[in-house]
Amino acid sequence: MSAHQYKMVTLDELVSKNHQYRKFNKLLDFSIVQGVLSKVETPNNYKGYGVLRLFKCLLLQFMEDMSDRELEMYLSDSTSAKWFCEFNLGEKTPDYTVFSKMRARIGTSTLSQIFAQFRDQLKSQGYIGEVFTFVDATHLISKAALWEERDEARRRKYEKLNNETLPKVSKDKDARIGCKGKDKFWYGFKKHVSVDMRHGLINKVAITPANVTDSKGFKHVAPNSGATYADKAYCDKNAKQTAKAKGLHLAAVKKNNMRDKNKDLDKYYTKTRAPFENVFSKDNKRARYKGIAKNQFAAFMQSLCFNLKRLLVITSPPKNLALQG
Repeated sequence: MSAHQYKMVTLDELVSKNHQYRKFNKLLDFSIVQGVLSKVETPNNYKGYGVLRLFKCLLLQFMEDMSDRELEMYLSDSTSAKWFCEFNLGEKTPDYTVFSKMRARIGTSTLSQIFAQFRDQLKSQGYIGEVFTFVDATHLISKAALWEERDEARRRKYEKLNNETLPKVSKDKDARIGCKGKDKFWYGFKKHVSVDMRHGLINKVAITPANVTDSKGFKHVAPNSGATYADKAYCDKNAKQTAKAKGLHLAAVKKNNMRDKNKDLDKYYTKTRAPFENVFSKDNKRARYKGIAKNQFAAFMQSLCFNLKRLLVITSPPKNLALQG
C-alpha cells in the first residue's frame, strides 16, 4: 500500500459549518436580490461570473473593508469567500478591474431597491418595527486636501475658497465644507442614519453634502411612524416640519437657551439614545469615493453589512451559563 494517501474533498467541506458566511447566506434572501439585479444582467454575463456572484463579492468587500485589489487577493486565497460567492475551488476568480465596473453597473438606484427589500424582509420578520427610532448624522471627510483647489481659486482670482467657489475648482463637485459646533470644520459629506430601536438595525441611510444640517437631512431618513429620538441638532423648525408631515413624535433634546427646556426630560432622551450611538463608533470617517452617488452606494452596502452582523447577534442562541452552587 502506498504511504501517500489522498482524500477528495469538496469546497463545502472546507468551510466550517458555523462560519458566519453560511449564516449570512441564510439571513439575506438572495433570490430577492437576484430578482432586482436581473435588470442589470448583460449578454456576456460579466465574463461568465454573473451579476449575483459579483454582488456577493462586493458585499464581502464592504463586510471586510477591502480595496478592489485586496478583494481580488481575498477571493483567490480564501475558501470561505469562494464558497460564499459560489466559485468552484479551482475556478478563476475576478480581477480587481471587474469590481469598479460592477459597482457602476448596479448603481445606487438598484442598490437602494435591494436595501429596501432587505428592510421589508426585516419588518415582516419583526426585527424592525418603527415604533421608536434613533436618528443622527456623522461627517465623511473627502480625500481631497484642497491645496490644488486653493491654487486654482487663486489662479481664477476668487477672493475666498468657500462653498460657492469650491464646485468651480474642485474635482469633487458634490463635496462641501461642513461645520460641527463653532470651530470643527471638514470638507466632504455627511451621513444621516436612522436606527430602529427594537433591535438596533439601520432602517434608512442618506448621504448629503457636508453643509446640509442634520435637521434638513432628517427628511431623508425619517421613519414612517412612531417616536424619533434625536439630539439638539434636530430641535429646530426643519425637523419639526418633517416630523409633523409624517405624523411622528419628535423626541429631540432642546438647546439650553430654549424657554421650554426640561432638563429631566432631556436626560431621559439622552439616556434612551445612548445604547444606539455605537452605530457610529466604528464608522470610517473618510469618504470612500468622490461624489454623492458613489458614497451613497457605499453607505447602502455598509448598512447591509452592519445589519447582517447585527442579525447574527440577535439570532444567536444565548450561551449556557454554568450553574453556581
